[in-house]
Amino acid sequence: MRRLFTSILVLIILTSSVFGSDNVLFKNGKSNYKIIVSPNASISENTAAKELQKTICEISGAILPITTDLSCNGNKIFIGYNNKVAEFIGEKDIADNDESFTYQSKGKNLFIYGGRQRGTMYGVFTFLEKELGCRWYTPDFSIIPSRDIWTFNELNHKESPAVKYRYSNYYNVTNTPSWSAHNKENTKWVPSENEYGNLEAYWSCHTFGRFVPASEFFETHPEYFALRNGKRDPKAQLCLSNPDVLKICTERLLKVMQEEPLYRIYSLSQNDNYLFCECDSCKKIEQIYGSHSGLILWFVNQAADAAKKLFPDKYVGTFAYQYGRKPPVGITPRDNVVIRLCNIECCFAHPLEAGCPQNQSFMEDMKNWKAIAPHLFIWDYIVNYAHYIAPFPNFSVLAPNIKTFRDNNAIGIFEEAQYQSGFSEFCELRTWVVTKLLWDPEQNTNDLAKEFITDYYGRASGKIWEYFELSQNLVKPDTHFSIYFGFNDPIYTDQFISVGESLLNEAMNLSENDEVKERVRNVRMQLLYLKIRRNTKQSIQDGTWNEFKNWIVQNKVRVNEWQTTDKFIEDIEKSAK
Repeated sequence: MRRLFTSILVLIILTSSVFGSDNVLFKNGKSNYKIIVSPNASISENTAAKELQKTICEISGAILPITTDLSCNGNKIFIGYNNKVAEFIGEKDIADNDESFTYQSKGKNLFIYGGRQRGTMYGVFTFLEKELGCRWYTPDFSIIPSRDIWTFNELNHKESPAVKYRYSNYYNVTNTPSWSAHNKENTKWVPSENEYGNLEAYWSCHTFGRFVPASEFFETHPEYFALRNGKRDPKAQLCLSNPDVLKICTERLLKVMQEEPLYRIYSLSQNDNYLFCECDSCKKIEQIYGSHSGLILWFVNQAADAAKKLFPDKYVGTFAYQYGRKPPVGITPRDNVVIRLCNIECCFAHPLEAGCPQNQSFMEDMKNWKAIAPHLFIWDYIVNYAHYIAPFPNFSVLAPNIKTFRDNNAIGIFEEAQYQSGFSEFCELRTWVVTKLLWDPEQNTNDLAKEFITDYYGRASGKIWEYFELSQNLVKPDTHFSIYFGFNDPIYTDQFISVGESLLNEAMNLSENDEVKERVRNVRMQLLYLKIRRNTKQSIQDGTWNEFKNWIVQNKVRVNEWQTTDKFIEDIEKSAK
């Protein structure tokens, strides 16, 4: 009896070792898997298949052949949705533009599929990221780990984007479609056709003056421009109640839509000033609809009607910005109009829904726009435009605010950033973190930041993390700041600067090579900048200014939105005399 029990136990162990063992994707530089793509796969699906092959080879040394034979023998990784995949997984057809994706296993086979344009590709890159440990932190710095073996048993992972359109405009990732694709950013300032399923774009902003420029029209038609204090002003907004202005704007908008067809949304929007028209006709329309935005929307709706006849799949966008932020009553945006809501007046020290008094009016306006706008697109701000280099401790608001925008039906979020030069406060870190959160704001921001810092700063990462926490902890319950707050703000205490300098000096000493030292030096510039602005004469005497000046000249760094590098240097050195 005992011998029978032992035999059964051995049989169970042997059976489980055969049938319950993990599947081996690769081992010791070899694999018996093939990558399968449909003969009619999209460009991005073929790109994804090639990158999967290339990356697995980099990780393991194994080369997985790519084939379009959907019925070939052996173990397979299917890339993209097709009829053969449908037989295995029972999934219904997937829309081409659906960016959701799934990767899952069925027996020994793997399936990665989503929408043809970018969904499948995002699935492949996420598989490489989550399962094999790959990271694409910056256009110049990625992590592709080495592995001798990778096995799997049951996989079933699904993801969908938080919002449809996702982008920032950090200069350091401008025109890098591969980085955008690997991090699931699908929109930029300028569209592109590329091997990664293309990049969407929102054409321009503040376009009233572009369509009806004063240099062309003011001398002959001053009535096209806003009446201010009894006079027509060429530097102000347009007179939107003037039918000729509507005619010109509509014609020129349609011309742009015809000549630049790659854009998804085209801006017909107010200039960047508060000088709205005060003529009786404009005032009358505003009174009918209860706000300045009512006049703007009345004007834009008419142009959008003309656009829909010729471009039914495109959108016309306009701002809910500054004096035009308050929603109107008695009028709603056409179904092809996108409202681009801006939170420029807000406090950026606290999440929008945290009850900060400075954010209450914006929250009210957003909820009211949500009630009437078929398409709400957020223009958010994530840097200090007055002092690009200074510490801007707002990482804690990034995820909560993106959730708030998502929950108020935003179709897209634009995170306006340092768009003028290659360096600003934690620009590499912030670019990657915010892009990750735009796809999935349920992620923990600190976890993302720590992961980036650990890999990017090597042996110096511990001290960089301490400095990062030190800077983020500058925000207290009673702290408030805008996107233009000063270098002499009380949050920048002498103790903060002293402790921060000590940490970053230690980080420099710990850096294992010149590349890491340069990354740490970029962080050190935050505190050098504060010291220079707070005590310019002393910084010139002790060499701080010389170090900082050499850095901004070498890297062509702009320190704020309105000054060139040369102008900043000139002004600093004049002020010290």
